[in-house]
Amino acid sequence: MDDFIVHKFGGSCLREGSDIDKIADIIQNTPGKPLIVVSALWGMTDRLIRAAREPRYAGRLVNDLKFQHLLFAPGLDSGEFKEMFEKVISGISKELVKISGVEPSLHSENLILAAGERLSALAVAHRLRTLGIDAHPFGAEDIGLKLKGKGRASQIDIAASSKSLDREKLVGIPILTGWFGEGEDGNLAILSRGGSDHSAAAFANLMNASKLILWKDVDGIKRMNPRWGIESPAIPYLGYGQASELSLHGTPIIHPATVSPLIEEGIPLEIRNINNPKIDAPTIIGPDIDASTAIAIGCQPGVAVITDEKPLNSELLNRMEQFDIAPWLMHSTPEKMKLIIPTHDLPILEDLIDGKIEYRTAMISIIGKLPINIEHEEVSRNNYGTRIIIDSEDLSSTLKELYHSLFSLQD
Repeated sequence: MDDFIVHKFGGSCLREGSDIDKIADIIQNTPGKPLIVVSALWGMTDRLIRAAREPRYAGRLVNDLKFQHLLFAPGLDSGEFKEMFEKVISGISKELVKISGVEPSLHSENLILAAGERLSALAVAHRLRTLGIDAHPFGAEDIGLKLKGKGRASQIDIAASSKSLDREKLVGIPILTGWFGEGEDGNLAILSRGGSDHSAAAFANLMNASKLILWKDVDGIKRMNPRWGIESPAIPYLGYGQASELSLHGTPIIHPATVSPLIEEGIPLEIRNINNPKIDAPTIIGPDIDASTAIAIGCQPGVAVITDEKPLNSELLNRMEQFDIAPWLMHSTPEKMKLIIPTHDLPILEDLIDGKIEYRTAMISIIGKLPINIEHEEVSRNNYGTRIIIDSEDLSSTLKELYHSLFSLQD
């Protein structure tokens, strides 16, 4: 029997109906048994978030959603998924009425946001069927995917999902929703933004897949995010820990929690470009290996350095856990504490902070071995890389200088 290959197609791969032709070609020409995880159509999640949180924008949303998905998958409202399609559309209307009236709730908001993935799975499955592919749409929570948390969750509960997942339902070529599952209270729970990559990795673990392929519209993970104006090559191989570290520092190609379900089983992850499906994966992520040189640079602008002459209090720690805030540094003794976080997380914690707050330009993570001395403040160092803080009036120029000092001898 062929091994499962999990394919994840994000919103950037679902811009128009013709993209399904690419998906069909990929799954028909890739060895292994395909299991497909999809995000919402391009731009759909942003529209749903806005409508859920600002009801005045919800007026035309339902008709627009229906029109867009029918444009993407003509006949969806009259084919064998007609009843499921109408149920999702009417469910959005129902929850929008609740959230704009006297019954606003996180549960209603979650149902609205999850509808994007539900509609996408239906549209993709329908269009694949018109191309002769035996595709079947499934909601992740309907087949037993469990999340750690209530309402909003940071990760999937692999142990609980392994016991509850109804694998016999996954007939034909399954088209699964990403981003959500069943929370600890039995209601729908949603992962943080971009969490559908984590969903795909969880399914790879649960189905004992031979590999996971994340289909993007870029050629792999670059040495440095192109947003900084630096042309750099793709990284051929990253260890799991290196990939996680890089994703925490301004590399948007993968979600920070993506690799965690893959590590124990050693499942490889390929980053591939849907527009160049026949070339080898520009980036492969797998078991960690020792790096003899620098591999990549991650940069996250906006750093808050918090210090106090007393230890971290439990209320602050609980707040950080509640909102899934991952500090870059957290050090506490009975006499003092130091906490370094992104400035965009500061408003969530500010009412609990009594100490001094200093602002810095950016946190840099140099992945791999640091081959030269860097004249910036070192925050921490581990097997995957070195974190430094920089202060600069021209961040782009500073990054270019750092990049060339690290990689000029390698190129």
